[in-house]
Parts: sequence; structure tokens; C-alpha cells
Amino acid sequence: MIYKESHTLILNNITRFIDLTELEKQKYISLLTEVKVKKKGYLMQAGEITKYEYFITKGCLKVYTLDVDGSPHISMFAIEDYWTGDLASFMTKEPSRYFIKATEDSELLGISRTNYDLLFQEIPKFEKFYRMLYQRSLISYIRRSNHGISLTAEERYIQFKKKYPKIVNRITQKDLAGYIGITPEFMSKIITKVNRTQKS
Repeated sequence: MIYKESHTLILNNITRFIDLTELEKQKYISLLTEVKVKKKGYLMQAGEITKYEYFITKGCLKVYTLDVDGSPHISMFAIEDYWTGDLASFMTKEPSRYFIKATEDSELLGISRTNYDLLFQEIPKFEKFYRMLYQRSLISYIRRSNHGISLTAEERYIQFKKKYPKIVNRITQKDLAGYIGITPEFMSKIITKVNRTQKS
């Protein structure tokens, strides 16, 4: 079977961890919903119940919360070949605390909770895939939390550039500051300093 480019991308992501037969691939694809979000549009907003787990096939999105004075705290950026959503809301059916906003025109594949449960019934090996996916996500979250405590803002920026070279040039300086946890003005000074140091 010839798959669409978006379907090939998600299947390649999954088969890094589990092997699928052709029939299993087709079954999985049949359970997915295609979603498009325009730049500056919302995939999800705080207060809503997360109805899908998403895989990005095109574009870039940011996941964030707002503090009491309305300042954003960005927890992650998601581009092609990344998964995103709010697992807690998806599983508990409780309102999410997160906003997910497109910073570029974006296309995603989503699986609903109903189809997620059906998937595990019909292809049990997917439990292994999602368990590994969530474990990797948890490890990444713990490391980010630890770095937020132990590293300076400059060190966090340098590490972000090294770890996410495909993302750093696709986001605004303001959004990067929201991720690092500093003001845009301080972010500008750090970028200038790091670039100057790397050139010398």
C-alpha cells in the first residue's frame, strides 16, 4: 500500500520502537484524524478537555501556561515528528491547564480517546509503544526541571541550541525567552553574548 507522506512519517516514528504488519499499519492509520491549524491559531486552550493525542506532520507549535499576570511559561515546542497534547487531561478527562498554539501553519494527526482504547484492544503491542513514548517524555520533563534549577539562563540557552537545532531558528526570541524563563530583553543580551563567544 502506498501511504500519504504524513502517514509514512508517523509510521516511521512508531516502527522505531515496535514492528507492525501491513494490516496493523492500515488499521492504525484508519483510527487517526487529520487536523490543520493556521499560524497563531489554537490547537487547544486552557479549560478545555484534551480529546486527542497529536503527532505533528508539518509546522511548529508551542505548549504553554499563563501565570497570574498573564505571562506565558512555555514548556515545549513541537515540530515535525514530535508528539504533543496534554496526557493528564486526555487520560482523566479533566480540563487542561495548557494552551497549544501554532507558530507556523501546522498539520497534525490525532487519535481520540475512544480510538486509543480500541487500538490497545485490537493491537496490544501499541501499549509498549505508548509506554515508551510516555517514559521518554517523563525523562525529558525531569531533566528540564533539573536544568531549570541547576543551570544559568545562558547555559539553558546553549543547551537548547545543541539539543534542538531544528527548532531554534523557527521560533521568535520572545517565545525562546518564555521557554528559558527570562525576559525577552535578557534573552537578547544572552544571544548576543553567546554568538560573539562562538565566533571568537
